[in-house]
Amino acid sequence: MTHQLVIRNGLVIDGSGVPGRIADIAVDGGLIGAVGTVAERGHREIDASGLLVTPGFVDMHTHYDAQVTWDPQITPSGWHGVTTVVMGNCGVGFAPARADRRDWLIGVMEGVEDIPGAALADGIEWDWETFPEYLDALDRRRWVADVGTQVPHSALRAWVMGDRSADGIEATAEERHEMRRLTTEGLRAGALGFSTSRTPLHRSIDGELIPGTNAAVGEILEIADGMAEAGHGVFEVALHHVDVPESMAWLREVASRTGKPSVFNFNIPDTAPELWRDIVTLLEEAAADGLEVYGQVPGRAVGILMSWDGTMHPFVGRPTFESLRSLDSQTRRTRLAEPAIREAILSERSQDRRSIVRFIADTHERMWPFEGETDYEPAAESSLLAVANGDRRVAEANAYDHLNSRGGTGMIYFPFLTYAAGSLDPLHELHRHPRTRMGLADGGAHCGTIVDGGMPTFMLSYWARDRQRGPTLDLEHVVHRQTRQTAEFYGLTDRGLLAPGKRADINVIDFDNLGVDAPEMAWDLPTEAPRYVQKARGYRYTICAGEVTVDNDEFTGALPGRLIRGPR
Repeated sequence: MTHQLVIRNGLVIDGSGVPGRIADIAVDGGLIGAVGTVAERGHREIDASGLLVTPGFVDMHTHYDAQVTWDPQITPSGWHGVTTVVMGNCGVGFAPARADRRDWLIGVMEGVEDIPGAALADGIEWDWETFPEYLDALDRRRWVADVGTQVPHSALRAWVMGDRSADGIEATAEERHEMRRLTTEGLRAGALGFSTSRTPLHRSIDGELIPGTNAAVGEILEIADGMAEAGHGVFEVALHHVDVPESMAWLREVASRTGKPSVFNFNIPDTAPELWRDIVTLLEEAAADGLEVYGQVPGRAVGILMSWDGTMHPFVGRPTFESLRSLDSQTRRTRLAEPAIREAILSERSQDRRSIVRFIADTHERMWPFEGETDYEPAAESSLLAVANGDRRVAEANAYDHLNSRGGTGMIYFPFLTYAAGSLDPLHELHRHPRTRMGLADGGAHCGTIVDGGMPTFMLSYWARDRQRGPTLDLEHVVHRQTRQTAEFYGLTDRGLLAPGKRADINVIDFDNLGVDAPEMAWDLPTEAPRYVQKARGYRYTICAGEVTVDNDEFTGALPGRLIRGPR
């Protein structure tokens, strides 16, 4: 017998959490045939001596709902060993969508997820209206990774309620029943879950709270009953961080009605730096009562990357800078390097009325010059304000000069959430807790502010190898967190584990040299709209369904990824 593919002599971390071992892996027909000693040869053989072999990563929190219609590589996730993505999170998405609601849905996604609206309008190939039709449209496409999605509350509400879907308008009994019916229909057609948002941070491009933010709990529970009728599905919600404790009662009720997991975005706000400990206690109480309620935690702080080409930086809203905004990037950077322009901008104050912009502009103690991977856990004494000995005018000038470094491509890191402790120590505890799950990488979203789609690589290179400011995490645990654990959470028991009969979704990694490249701005979205990108190094091979999609950090052109319809 000759196998399709044999990977030999790698350190196999199989995704179960148990210690790794040196072993071979045989692949046939897109499945793993054997793990151990493989005597038979392969049509193709990969020598993994000295390399790490893991399952492909399963990223359960992405926003590729539009991008998958034009980008078969699903970047940045495709660069980072991800072989399954779950999108449709936070209540935003593009189905169901009546033709006269398309622009409105684009405005919702642009506002919530900072994806350029022009790119969405130009790039989406609208060949659907209903949610099942959306899945059919996706089923006709191919990618480097498998794609699963969820029914988004904002689109569902807009479909059912039309102009009445705006936040604050209560659904009628008939409208709630129809949302329940359509949720059941979407799940039966292949959705992996239902998502919603209840945070005031999520607003459309027009500044309006997105539909469902303050929907009556009765509406949520009726949708949960529709999930129960379908028999599967995760309930995912973006909660206002300080509201998690008071939301726990209805989260528990959703989990009770569906019999499936309910999960909320678990970040730590500066305004309540110790609240996370109380939330952990609430999660443990739910577990003791047999309820599947979980917190979804990131691998690092949710941080804004500020640059002249990004969405945010300390000088947004200053008249002289705004007068240069319409220039092309290179011309604008050249002008910003002129001494007279520098002097003018530093003498001005922002005219932007948004509180978030004013907060970011004036909080120099939360700004750090950003150079590389270790800068995701910066120390207080190296902040711009600390280096300026508390003088905000000096800190402001230093910020300007750093943005002008490297030909005007310098970046400043602003940890926005989950950095109240000034370190990642709370995340160390949260990642070891059985009632949290790894997520919030937000691949495909926050194009001008965040690029965390490389989180799977960061988890291995930083948490399991490089961290110096506190304890690390075991390599086997980190792999388990983003393979078997995330796969099974969405009912995908056919993957996430290197074992006979499982899907041959595999990474072969040069662990000693694994890392994330420095982020950079690219103009590669439709209409040449900008986004931050962050590539990886160290992926000798990524294999999806038995086909090599990445060879030495480069795409091979193979597109074995398919739409996932329902649990496996």
